[in-house]
Amino acid sequence: MSGFDNQLQEQETRHGLCPPSHAIRAVSLLHEFNPLETQHMLLKDNVAIITGGAGVNGLGFATARLMAAQGAKVAILDLERADPAGAAAQLGAGHIGLVADVTDKASCDAAVAAVLKAFGRIDTLVNNAGITQPVKTLEITGSDYDRILDVSLRGTLYMSQAVLPAMQAQQSGSIVCISSVSAQRGGGILGGPHYSAAKAGVLGLARAMAREFGPENIRVNCITPGLIGTDIIKGKLTDEKKAEIAETIPLARLGRADDIAGACVFLASPLSTYCTGITLDVNGGMLIH
Repeated sequence: MSGFDNQLQEQETRHGLCPPSHAIRAVSLLHEFNPLETQHMLLKDNVAIITGGAGVNGLGFATARLMAAQGAKVAILDLERADPAGAAAQLGAGHIGLVADVTDKASCDAAVAAVLKAFGRIDTLVNNAGITQPVKTLEITGSDYDRILDVSLRGTLYMSQAVLPAMQAQQSGSIVCISSVSAQRGGGILGGPHYSAAKAGVLGLARAMAREFGPENIRVNCITPGLIGTDIIKGKLTDEKKAEIAETIPLARLGRADDIAGACVFLASPLSTYCTGITLDVNGGMLIH
């Protein structure tokens, strides 16, 4: 151990930050883990489930691709028509795609059981599945409300319930919930008020789960994307409108799917081991609060 390391250990012990054995281990971990080393994979041997991940131009698939590149074994869950097995095949060998409906608890449980059978553990869940609808308050029907909230909010609950027992047994895990800037600013550019309500509910649910499962070393965090250039906006905004919106964003562009993927990798990785219950804004400055 270097003189600096000894000094760090003595200071931490003196100020009650951690006992000597913990200080030694902390220094050791810092030496073992160097994110600047390009050969180091942030998610080596991590098993990650990503819901709604089969759309090759979407946030979920971008996240699956980046997690796989960082060493994770990825399970993509999506509806049958989205072809999750085909999407997983594009990631290369060692990944799986499973048909699952996040609004159906039995389907969620069965998918998680299949992942455990294939890989033996679950380290990360990305609750990405969600749908939107561009309608105004007085136009929202009961079936509209149920449909939007079922996927984004009920789906987040059901999938989290499905993976939590495995994470409890491991005494570790990371759940990442995709919310939206519309939950924070009171409406988005495309989604209706019921979409904002669903995504606001995701924030509350995630924070409550973070508080409940933190003592078991299970972290739960949210990401709130701004306007991202994925298939969800395809054909709904003209190039002129996109340019107009970009002018109002401090970083002067719409988001990319990889922007969200990077945030998901961060929250799944050892870089964020002391983060839980947070809301990570990835919106280019669209909302600064």
